[in-house]
Amino acid sequence: MRNRFALAIAALLLTQTQPAAASQVVTTTIEAKSLAGNGIGIPTARRISVYLPDGYETPGRRFPVVYYLPAFFEDHTAPFANHGAQAVLDAAIRDRVIPPMILVSADYGTPMGGSWFVNSPVTGNWEDFVVREVVPHVDAKYRTLPRAESRGVAGDRMGGYGAIRFGMTHPDVFGSVYALHPIGTGTGLQTMLSRPNWEVLASAKSLDDLKGDGFSLIFTSIFQAHLPNPARAPLYFDPPARRVDGQLVIDPAVTERLHGQFLLARLVPGHAANLRKLRGLKFDWARGDTNQDHIYSNQAFTHVLDEFGVPYEAEEYRGGWGERHWTPDGRVATDMLPFFARYLVFETP
Repeated sequence: MRNRFALAIAALLLTQTQPAAASQVVTTTIEAKSLAGNGIGIPTARRISVYLPDGYETPGRRFPVVYYLPAFFEDHTAPFANHGAQAVLDAAIRDRVIPPMILVSADYGTPMGGSWFVNSPVTGNWEDFVVREVVPHVDAKYRTLPRAESRGVAGDRMGGYGAIRFGMTHPDVFGSVYALHPIGTGTGLQTMLSRPNWEVLASAKSLDDLKGDGFSLIFTSIFQAHLPNPARAPLYFDPPARRVDGQLVIDPAVTERLHGQFLLARLVPGHAANLRKLRGLKFDWARGDTNQDHIYSNQAFTHVLDEFGVPYEAEEYRGGWGERHWTPDGRVATDMLPFFARYLVFETP
């Protein structure tokens, strides 16, 4: 009896002292040729953080990859350093929510806080950077399943915008898309150009003069990405509006160019065929977002997708703007990872 009791205690202590899943997050630097010669001198050395699951070292084994695009003002370290992504991924794999997979987060930051993942002569060719450099680098360096059906893209807010846009433009690279609370899907309840502080933008002598003004930073990043003008210092974009005697005066031609190049709803007609090639497309948004524009535009975006026959999943959930998705019961664990478990191909044919 004593021997059996001693063995039971020993077994219990052994299980309690077993190390956690031996996943790892490794960080590398690549020299981004796509960003060379950008108009505002953004560094071309970019960092990439890669989550490798427990069992990655198993000989002959390969894994699907999810490329995660961070939110505005966040870099490649944010999911892991700030939001506990490694623990969330470990738990999801351990609990068989999703089979083992690789997750990649790169630094897509600009002085204004974000690149919007598009090519721009001002901020650099970020779309090319992702598709032509980050993805090939990961496939060459790590044991991936290097094909679209085993490759997903996801993102948070601005990253959600980028995820949907990559689904529109590169279904041959990313076979499934999940966007967490995307922004920029369409116009809102207020006109978009009523949001920026045009007085601050007009008086700025350098990009540094915008620091501390959130809307000025965000909209300058949008304009540098979609209305770039390298010759128009110090902000390097063609302004779609200005204040005259306290009144907002909108330039219709520049505004039409902005809407046509930036708003995802406006891009659907030309990219519906690509969206229909995806294995899966889902996006969500929080009902309690205090900026009602985001709720309205995402609801409206579903109707545009319906009009053009694009299959998708969409969900308005109980929550608010700025909530952390990377928690044990957050949207990544409860919705994003199960989505990719359904749509990624986890095996070598």
